[in-house]
Amino acid sequence: MSRGARWAIVLAVLALAGCGGKDGGADAGRDAGPSSAAADDDGAVTTIDRTTTVEVVRSGGGDDDAFDPAAIYERDAPGVVTVRSVLPGASGAAAGDGSGLGSGFVVNERGEIATNAHVVTSGEGRAIRQAEEVYVAFADGNQVAARIVGYDPNADVALLRINPAGLTLRPLRLGTARDLKVGSPVAAIGSPFGEPQSLSVGVVSATDRSIRSLTGFEIAGAIQTDAAINRGNSGGPLVNARGDVLGINSQIQTSTGRGEGVGYAVPVDTVRRTLAALRREGEVDYAYLGLATTRIYPQLARRFGLPVTAGAWVQEVVPGGPADKAGLRAGGDEQRFQARTINDGGDIIAAVDGEQLADEAALSVALLAFKPGQEVTLRVYRDGTARNVRLRLGSRPQQTGAGRRP
Repeated sequence: MSRGARWAIVLAVLALAGCGGKDGGADAGRDAGPSSAAADDDGAVTTIDRTTTVEVVRSGGGDDDAFDPAAIYERDAPGVVTVRSVLPGASGAAAGDGSGLGSGFVVNERGEIATNAHVVTSGEGRAIRQAEEVYVAFADGNQVAARIVGYDPNADVALLRINPAGLTLRPLRLGTARDLKVGSPVAAIGSPFGEPQSLSVGVVSATDRSIRSLTGFEIAGAIQTDAAINRGNSGGPLVNARGDVLGINSQIQTSTGRGEGVGYAVPVDTVRRTLAALRREGEVDYAYLGLATTRIYPQLARRFGLPVTAGAWVQEVVPGGPADKAGLRAGGDEQRFQARTINDGGDIIAAVDGEQLADEAALSVALLAFKPGQEVTLRVYRDGTARNVRLRLGSRPQQTGAGRRP
């Protein structure tokens, strides 16, 4: 632990008493486990509380810190856990099922664990079912039951809570993926194929990818990496040289069922938002427009004479949805261009509440700042003329069909 820029502080042992309420407690005193009593020599009774040790590890320096996989593993692996779930209808832990076996990491000293929603659920869309039992195994050999505080199928993130009494916890620090650069070195820690505490390293292969969620809607801003991510890695952290969590490893793109160098992580900024909502309410509501769009790029804009070269071109409007009620129009003249089918003539969304859209994916990202029921102003082009459309956002349904419908 004495590597140049790194330092560690082991916090004093916290005495805990009493059990947490519905939310597991906002302070250490509410997260306690059971206590026992013993008599000393003069007959007085002394209460002996079970304790939790919280280790906080920091590494100094900036973004140019040398990437040291051994140091990353030593520092962060103790905060990574294996998550096993008993799914509805199963007679035991589904160790061979990717949705019943995964990874996670400690978020704080209160015993909160972050993982993927698909690790502790089965099914998709309206058919999603929560696991009947969940167990968390630590690097030091401890294994305890966990409670599902809530899960967000739209972001594929779940929040678990354990009783921290008697355990040594190593919380990992949440960073940010906003300024992440392609080529930056990263490490993934988890339990691929059930092999706990496994490390793989690589680089950020791409940013701002879109990956499919458990509802069919897309998760925007995903991180692509060539660090090996296989079944069982799901829910584990993707970290940088400083040990900051950049995302939750979630998916691989494969035609064989094996990791093939293309893995995806849900960005930590999305994770942070979801965890906060799950703590407060146990679920996450997403604003909803009710339309499908396609990306605008310069060649497409020239071919169809569009007034802008960036934005979201409306291809489909969901009947009865917020966009439909506000009078937004989809294209109706189907044409082929560059091996794509385009519905010409639809509205173009160029900005949300004054914020210009750099591309189509930016529309979904912009909506994350709003809640269902809030009003928003869209800058819309129709037949070359710009106008503002004010509408009230709806609540995203449990699933969507084909196409992207923010």
